[in-house]
Amino acid sequence: MVPSGRKHTGKSGKTSMEDQVIRAYEFEKEVKKDLSVSEEDVPEADINKALLAKRKRLELYTKASLKTSNQKIEHVWKTQQEQRQKLNQEYSQQFVTLFQQWEMDMQKIEEQEEKLANLFRQQQKIFQQSRIVQSQRLKTVRQLYEQFVKNMEELEKNHDNLLTGAQNELKKEMAMLQKKIMMETQQQEMASVRKSLQSMLF
Repeated sequence: MVPSGRKHTGKSGKTSMEDQVIRAYEFEKEVKKDLSVSEEDVPEADINKALLAKRKRLELYTKASLKTSNQKIEHVWKTQQEQRQKLNQEYSQQFVTLFQQWEMDMQKIEEQEEKLANLFRQQQKIFQQSRIVQSQRLKTVRQLYEQFVKNMEELEKNHDNLLTGAQNELKKEMAMLQKKIMMETQQQEMASVRKSLQSMLF
């Protein structure tokens, strides 16, 4: 984590980290060089001091090694963390964009579904109205047909009555005419008989 109040760029931080690693490595070499000094070069009276010095140098060497290792581990950890953050940011942005597009698509689908539902309701309403109109038309046709049949029956009945009346009138006239003819025939026969009798008598 970068301390507050200090501007830290990626390039300068990387260079500073490399410098620290190089300095720790050089210090480690110096400590190893000091530790390689033979105890024969130190007087016996100074053995304790030499051992103490070696112990201190060993502690310094250990601290330096731990520091170098920690720096290396920290450097690797920071690098990995940066890579993970970069990868997370990259894919997070892609996921955000994808989910935004998905939400927009879902909104469009919902709008289309609503339009289709409205259209279906309109078509259903029109269909129902058409069925009502067709039912009324059919009812009107049925009523008109029934009225037509009724009128035809009444007309046929009237025609039958008129024909029957005309036939009866014709029968009456034929009877009267026949009676008249018979009467005229009888009168002519009677006249003929009279003439015959008159001619025989006179």
